[in-house]
Amino acid sequence: MSAWSSILTRIGRRLLALLLLSALALGLAGCTRPPDDTIRFALAAMPVNLDPRFATDAAASRIGRLLFQRLVEFDARQRPVPGIARWSRPGPRHYRFHLQAGLRFHDGSPLTSADVRATLESVLDPATASPHRASLSMIERIATPDEHTIDFFLRRADPLFPGYLVIGILPRTLIATNHRFERQPVGSGPFRFLSYPDENRLRLQRLRDGQIVEFVHVPNPTVRSLKLLRGEVDIAQNDLPRELVGYLEGHAGLQVLRARGSNFAYLGFNLRDPLTGRLALRRAIAHAIDRQAIVKYVFAGTARPANALLPPDHWAGNPSLQGYAYDPVKARRLLQQAGFTLPVHLVYKTSSDPFRVRIATILQSQLARAGIQLDIRSYDWGTFYGDIKAGRFQLYSLAWIGIKSPDIFRYVFHSSAVPPNGANRGHFSDPEVDALIEAAEASEQRDTQAEIYRRLQARLLQVLPYVPLWYEDHVAIVRQRLRGYWLGPDGNYDGLLEVELKS
Repeated sequence: MSAWSSILTRIGRRLLALLLLSALALGLAGCTRPPDDTIRFALAAMPVNLDPRFATDAAASRIGRLLFQRLVEFDARQRPVPGIARWSRPGPRHYRFHLQAGLRFHDGSPLTSADVRATLESVLDPATASPHRASLSMIERIATPDEHTIDFFLRRADPLFPGYLVIGILPRTLIATNHRFERQPVGSGPFRFLSYPDENRLRLQRLRDGQIVEFVHVPNPTVRSLKLLRGEVDIAQNDLPRELVGYLEGHAGLQVLRARGSNFAYLGFNLRDPLTGRLALRRAIAHAIDRQAIVKYVFAGTARPANALLPPDHWAGNPSLQGYAYDPVKARRLLQQAGFTLPVHLVYKTSSDPFRVRIATILQSQLARAGIQLDIRSYDWGTFYGDIKAGRFQLYSLAWIGIKSPDIFRYVFHSSAVPPNGANRGHFSDPEVDALIEAAEASEQRDTQAEIYRRLQARLLQVLPYVPLWYEDHVAIVRQRLRGYWLGPDGNYDGLLEVELKS
């Protein structure tokens, strides 16, 4: 075992010891909350905005799937399939969608083509400032010949277009009155909104049987674990150190679920910054990170090193990519050859979640060996995410969750997608990347598109607007008073559609 591996192992043992001491000090053994009929789901971060026109954080996206229905869903191979509508393509720039009959919003009003049109036109309106506007910018106009039919006329042909229509549909009457969907969502999904009793609790009700699910904000992973042991919460998914997972796995009354994941963790850079805007520094950082050690000793093997945003088994993925080998000596040499004065000082932003802070401290130690000193700044989720969206960062780490369609490349990397027109938060601009994105979108052949996207991902690995880190697997801890909860590769909360209380 290397010295670095020993450090990681000791960190894990200290964390586990701290958990055990905390449990003993609080006298948790055998202490449980009397069960009731509410299923409580612990969240590391509450959703920032439940309005699907603005939702971009993980919690909002995953909970939004329960509240809102979409025109299009995806199958296991990430190909678009009908959601609440089927479609045809009368012409290269014309798509016609037909809604299912009998759809209704939670307020009782019917869901019609006019609601679809109002929702998507609101996203496309520059005054709305929706972060999803760029992904739908190819829409020239929308027509609704009847209450069940929506015609989309595009500025250019795009065979991937159906995969872009994943925005939850809102009632047009409430859009017109500027209803506060972010705090009082009205959708047509399998769950309806009940209440926001306070900033740390969100209550939904499953329509088919009235089951209430309460999302509870518990930012500290040790506290989440203790609440599971006490029976104060029933489910905690992801954002738990693997030592805690191993500890909880041995307790009666709890079950551990695992699934291979596709959520892409990365380091993001401000490309306008005089330091992080330099490619030599970004490449040095890529060589200074020992991803294999982190995956092995921090994630206990429940992650895979990543070289691109799309997993290699995605239809548009690139399995032939060769990433940056761990080589701190080479990293230091790259910096010296580029004229940097060592050590290079950088500010690294992350959330205050202890597991993410732990990752940050490991990266800090690894980069120090290459002559890069990180000043770690951790913030509550809302503050951290607000800074990232506003471009107030030099270096940060986040993850893209549930990526289905390769249109994500335009949204994240095209030079036109700088906020509020997309999520190019680092102000990355590369003519070759723009040309490849546009060429892929213009292609009518899936095989040709896949080849262009492979070339695009190779280019992105070369110029490094992101340093790819890993794809994190999904882990859920579920109390055994529940049955039927399951995990998918995207980490969504769709298991809540089927989970039940044992009789």
